[in-house]
Formats: sequence, C-alpha cells, structure tokens
Amino acid sequence: MPTRRKVLMSGLMTGAAAAGASLIRPYAALAESHGAMGGDMFKTANGEIAIHPISHASFVMETPAGVIYNDPVGGAEKYEDYPAPDLILITHHHGDHYDQATLDGLWHDNVTMIANPTVFEKLSEEMKAKTTSMSNGDSGEGRGLPIEAIPAYNLTEDRLQYHPEGRDNGYILSVDGLRIYIAGDTEDIPEMRALTDIDIAFVPFNLPYTMDESQAASAVAEFAPKVVYPYHYRDSDPELFTRLLNEAGSETEVRIGGWYGSTT
Repeated sequence: MPTRRKVLMSGLMTGAAAAGASLIRPYAALAESHGAMGGDMFKTANGEIAIHPISHASFVMETPAGVIYNDPVGGAEKYEDYPAPDLILITHHHGDHYDQATLDGLWHDNVTMIANPTVFEKLSEEMKAKTTSMSNGDSGEGRGLPIEAIPAYNLTEDRLQYHPEGRDNGYILSVDGLRIYIAGDTEDIPEMRALTDIDIAFVPFNLPYTMDESQAASAVAEFAPKVVYPYHYRDSDPELFTRLLNEAGSETEVRIGGWYGSTT
C-alpha cells in the first residue's frame, strides 16, 4: 500500500442509493478535505466521482472503481494530498502530458496504465508489463472500466506539426453509468463533434497547439456534454469560451477548475 494513499473510497460509495446517474453540484466537505485545491463531486449509479484539477492537463478522479490520474506531470509531490493512482492515463508524449520522473514517483505495485503507442515505446520493461498500449479507435478496459481511445489531432495547416492525425489519444471512460471524455491535445475534429451521450468532457483550447475559444465552443455546442471542463487553456480565456458557448444556445454547464491557481 503506497504511503500517500488515503482511504477515501468508502466516502465515495455513500451515494449507492441514488437512482440513475444524475450530476450534482460541488460537495463542500471534499474541498475542506483537500484544502484550497478542492474538487467537484458527481453522482453515479452506485456512488460518486470526485474530480480534482491539478494543473494544465493533469487531474485526479476518485471513482467507485478506483483512483484515476490523467497525464500526471510536475513531480510526484504535486499529488501527495491525493490517493495514489490505481489507473494512469497518458494521452501523448509531450512534456506537459508525459513526464517519466513523475511516473517513477507515483508508480507502485498495484497501478496499471494506458498510453498511446508513442509513450508506450518510451517506457521501461517493468512499466510496459503493467501498461496497455491503445491506438486511435481501440477499445479496452482499465480496472474494469470500459475505455475507448479517441483520435486527437490538429486540422489547421500551420498547426499540423504539433499533433498529427493518428498518433495521439483522447479517451472516453464509462464510469459507473457516466461517460467521461478526455480530449487530449486536439482541435475541433469530426470525431469530437460526433460524440454522443457525454456526461463530463475535458476540452482544451490554447494556440497554436490545440484550438481557439471559438472552435472549442462550437464543438462543445455540437456534441453537448452535460458538463464541460475547459482545461489546457494557458494564456487563453475560459470566460470567452463560456460566453461563446452560451451565445450558441448550449445548455452545457461550464466548470472552471483551479488549473492555474484559480478557484472554482
């Protein structure tokens, strides 16, 4: 058992009597337990999911099936206040998504990982043994959760060198009745716009690496998740994104997490 792990999962299971998979507002006790970084709670069929934005594209999700880390970077010390990961997702090899030193510090005997092929090939044999390589279009599972690897790439001519088609992943996780979309680094690609029945989405916008606020708002208005987290938006304007989304008549709720030291 990793020393940083805190036994929080019993608290996540208290919502088992709830019917369906409705979404609820942030739960104050969670923010108190994790200090200023806080977190949001979302009710599932048999419990709750807690989402903790960490920084930029990194976040922690506590779920009834285990604790999921997405693109953890910045050093293992950033995660000392959170439960250790049961499952780690890596979208691609860029340094703000994949950092070997951070993985080394988080790694333990019972963790598993899913990564795109580029990252998989960089791993040690020890890590490869506990990692599933998934390419665009693949379906599989992690810790019993169904997972789909969704394309993530640039469309605009002068951005193609950042994320070429076919290399990097987004992910869709089915977590106890909720469908969660993690876009990775991408523009408003047709595969994103075609998504359906997404409960929670993490969508990036920052130029030149992904897309601008207008593209992101247009795409989100089309695939209509119940909740969207703007993330990976350094030097961009989440309030502009929110305004454009509202002007498009979208009913999606925007959650502004503390990715860059701001509060929800």
